[in-house]
This record gives sequence, C-alpha cells and structure tokens, in this order.
Amino acid sequence: MALTAMEIYALLPQTNCGECGTPTCLAFAMQLANKQASLDDCPDASDEARQTLAAAAEPPISLVEIGSGDRKMKIGNETVMFRHEETFHHPCGLCVCIPDDAEDAEERIEKAGELWFERIGDMIGAELVAIEDTSGDADRFAGLVAAVLEQGTQVPVLMSEDPGLVRSTFETVENLADARPLVYGANEDNWSDMAEVAAEFDVPLGVRAEGLDALAELTPQIKDKGVEQMVLDPGGEDALETMQMLTQIRRQALENNFRPLGYPTIAFARSDDPRKAAVDASTYVSKYAGVVVIEGEEPWQILPLATLRQNLYTDPRVPPAVEAKLYEIGEPTEDSPVILTTNFALTYFTVVNEIEASRVSAWVVVVDTEGQSVLTAYSSENLNAEIAAEAIKEVGLEDLVNHREVIIPGYVAVMSGALEEESGWSVTVGPREATAIPTYLRRKAS
Repeated sequence: MALTAMEIYALLPQTNCGECGTPTCLAFAMQLANKQASLDDCPDASDEARQTLAAAAEPPISLVEIGSGDRKMKIGNETVMFRHEETFHHPCGLCVCIPDDAEDAEERIEKAGELWFERIGDMIGAELVAIEDTSGDADRFAGLVAAVLEQGTQVPVLMSEDPGLVRSTFETVENLADARPLVYGANEDNWSDMAEVAAEFDVPLGVRAEGLDALAELTPQIKDKGVEQMVLDPGGEDALETMQMLTQIRRQALENNFRPLGYPTIAFARSDDPRKAAVDASTYVSKYAGVVVIEGEEPWQILPLATLRQNLYTDPRVPPAVEAKLYEIGEPTEDSPVILTTNFALTYFTVVNEIEASRVSAWVVVVDTEGQSVLTAYSSENLNAEIAAEAIKEVGLEDLVNHREVIIPGYVAVMSGALEEESGWSVTVGPREATAIPTYLRRKAS
C-alpha cells in the first residue's frame, strides 16, 4: 500500500540538508508520495528506509512475463478493479489445451498455430498452447512440447503435476528454458519440488490450491524457494465460483495490498459442451484471469474471445484509429475512384474490406477525425466540408488521378454541396452502409 507523505517523512533523516534539491525533508517526502522524486536523491537515507519504500513501491499485482522475444507476453501489474477507473494494461493470454494422450495431438498443435486473426489492424489470437500430461509418458510429453516450440507461433505451457517429468522436459527439449514457458502444476503436495524446477530454469510457475486461504499459505513458501513470478489458480468448481475467486484475489491485492495473493491468475474453461466452455472463458477474460485456458482449437471458439479481450484492453478514452493519409486499395490508376472516410479503425477496415470484396481498385482518403466514426465525427464538427477539402488537398490527389470526383459516405450527404465549393471537386454521395460498397463500385466501374 502506498505510504503517505508523513509516513515517508518519518523514514527520512530529517536533516533538511537540501542535497535532494528541495529545501526540507518534508517537502521531499511530499514529492516522493506523489512519485515526483526518487529516494536515490537523498544521500543520507538509511538502508531501512530504502527497503521500506522499495517494498511499498512494488505493484500490488506482480508483473509476470511468459515467453521471450517477439512471443513475450506480460500479464498482471494491473492497478484498478474496473476499466472506467483506468485503462487495463496487460491483456490476458488465451491458451489452447491439448492432452498428450490425444491421438491427433500433433494435428491439433498445427491447427492451434493458425489461430491468428487480423482485426482493426492488430493480430489477435491464442498466444499459448498447453500440453497436458494425461498419459505419464515423458517422451510423448516432451515431443509435443517440442512441436509447439518448433512451430514458433505460440508459447508452450507445461501442464503436469510431476516435477520429474517437467524437469526431464527442460533437459530434453533444446532451448525450452530460453522460451520461458509457463509451468503449471504446483499444488499443496508437490510445491517444493515444482518450485525448485521453476527457480532452476527461471520460468513462471502456475500454482493451484483449493481456496484462497490455501493459496495464500503456498505463495510465500514458493517465493522463499526463489520463484518470483507466479500465476494463481484458486481451484473453483464451476464458472461462478471461479469468477468470484478471481475477483476476490484481485480485490485483496489491490484494495488490501495482500501480498500473498498479489499475482495474476489462471482459469480453465472445461466443459463437455464446447459452447459452454467458450461462454465460461469469456467470463474469465472479463473478470479477471491473466491466462484463460480452453479446450478446443476452432476459430469460432478463439476469435470471439480475442475480440472481447481486444475491446476490454483498449483505452476507453482513446478510440482505435489509423493514420490519416491516402491509401491505395488494390492497384489504383489515374482512372480509379476516390473514396473518403474517417480514421476510426473499425470504419476504415470495414470500408477497405468491402472495397477489396468489390475487386475494384480505389484511392481512399482517410480524414483525421480523432478516431471517430462518420456520424459521430460529423456531429462533433471533426468532419465537415472544410476539413474534408483540406484532407483531399494534403494527400496530393490532383497529381494521381485524371478526374475530380470524390465519393463520400451516404450518412454525410448533407455536406456534399459545401464540400464541392470548398474543394472544387465533384462530390458523389456513396452508400450509407459499407456492405453496399461492392455493388456500388462494380456498377460504377461498368
């Protein structure tokens, strides 16, 4: 929990030497409380003060890194319960679970590797593939983990309660430790041996216990073994209980600064009905799992979860936007149509997808509307005739096309006359809905 200025002041030497750049220790303590100064600026601070302030400065939920290189993902380190209080910063990981006794495990790993989708300019999908030890066959387990690693599109998760099998997998699979997989399987019976493996290979450790009290007893002991990065599983029996426990863990960490539960969490969406599993997984994405594990590698299971996560982990104060400039869709020529739209990412990619579907090459002028959609931008005066005319001029269309016609969205037909006066271009009112663009462009080109 953050210290007050007076609590910090009590830890300072109170000499008022001014070496820190402020006239008094109290003024320096106020700067420290507001995170406007560093204790390193005080030459006389005691070791006790440094340790106390360092502990208070630790995030209430630890940051955990899974994977390495361009496959590294960070979870945890969140500071609020609700998105409207502050942006959620570190998206939860989506994980496909594959039992090692499945006859088609290799094919399922290959299929999981394709679970990536482009949405409003971002690649979203499942970052993790868990190999679950259901056979006890160390060679089989290690071979499947190696297959995930070799495929290179996701980070492996080693799901096993057998410390010996996990250790042998690290010793067998080349460069596995460098990939920093998540090891999941520490519990009240095997935690000591699992902690030794995680500490030896410097990888994050998933910890499961039956209830929050049991978890809170385990984590300090595991930390004493040298494991700093943990992911917690409270062991809920159903979706409701799991969600309640995930919420309680986050609340205890953020509001009570309860260090034994100050770690990101992991939740499992398991059900004989894959549709129910997907629904349960969406609950855990929302509240408040750091990793969500689901059985199944079908796009219909992963894409909605990845889309939900993308929406939750964007800054609600800043609409997703693309760069405002001229875009070439297909291979436009001097005769190709010119289409005007806004830089709201969802609008832009929807329009572009429909233009591509028409198979008619076009120039697209994207106007900077501060990330607002067409009607919103028009209502807020971020899209008007003057702004649109300036955008057309700035992109240099006069040198690229042999005509002077621009197509505007049907919803802002009211500004067509003013735009013609401002730009000197002929303005054509296009469809209101993007779905009508292919038919519109094909008819116009015929």
